[in-house]
Amino acid sequence: MSDPILVEVTRGPAVESVHRGAAIVTDGDGRVVWSIGEDRPVYPRSAIKALQALPLVESGAADRYAFGNAELALACSSHSGEARHAATSAGMLAKAGRDVATLECGAHWPSGAAATQELARSGGAPSALHNNCSGKHAGFVCLACANDIDPRGYVGIDHKVQRYVAEAVGEVTGHKLDAATAIGTDGCSIPTYAIPLSRLSHGFAKLATGHGVGPERAKAMARLRAACAAEPFMVAGTGRFCTRAMELFGPRVFVKTGAEGVFCAAFPDQGLGVAIKCNDGASRAAEVIMASLIRRFVPMSESEAAAFKALAEPSLVNWNGIVVGGLKPAGALLQ
Repeated sequence: MSDPILVEVTRGPAVESVHRGAAIVTDGDGRVVWSIGEDRPVYPRSAIKALQALPLVESGAADRYAFGNAELALACSSHSGEARHAATSAGMLAKAGRDVATLECGAHWPSGAAATQELARSGGAPSALHNNCSGKHAGFVCLACANDIDPRGYVGIDHKVQRYVAEAVGEVTGHKLDAATAIGTDGCSIPTYAIPLSRLSHGFAKLATGHGVGPERAKAMARLRAACAAEPFMVAGTGRFCTRAMELFGPRVFVKTGAEGVFCAAFPDQGLGVAIKCNDGASRAAEVIMASLIRRFVPMSESEAAAFKALAEPSLVNWNGIVVGGLKPAGALLQ
């Protein structure tokens, strides 16, 4: 793997470590407009939750349960387990006549430190509602219930819910998801399929534009994008990159992180989709790569650029609050 260095980590005046990676930007017709590194299959993990949520909208389940922006954004989320996240997941399940026991994503303490401390102080215990994927899973349960499908075992590769999801993701990315595709198990127990970066970026260009999909799917894509723009907190949480970027740019930028250094984005005004992979799986570097591509392709005002600098070139601060270094784009990201 010969991917270039895209991010440098500095301490004082010296580069202390580096991160290599690959990135591809594609338009709605599938043309690669910018790329660096190797185009190879990667497990997109949580970065494609907006595509996985398409059947929830297209099937009519979201309308049947009167889901608003908060619920739809949560279905696309990797949330921090804050109180509103957990409560919204529970509310989605309640609309389908279900509760937390139906979720098959597993339980863990909130990924947000403040949310964990709050839950512990209150004497609470973590449940599947605090799992960062509980919104997506609540969406899966509601998709099943609205279509009179038994949700039990919905995480299984042969369950109707996962077949609907795989079909949607395969159609949007143009990469058939079948036995010939490398298949793994995600952290939340659903199948995850290896998809080339170029196919992922094209899929997100379709999400940005609605090009190359039918009118109903285009409407569903626009609805999910609008929900995330309206409720960016639900997509991630307090202080998180995805939330902060979408709070700043609104509907001009849709970004979604995935595990192991994968990140995807849609820039609707430019009609572009983005997919990146940081080779060592570091989220901190993937965020800098994504921020650099937002800077490159999304016009922003001086005030927006100033506010965005903290995400694009984050500082490293020690335990005494002293800035000791930072992360910065390198190589092709600077050209």
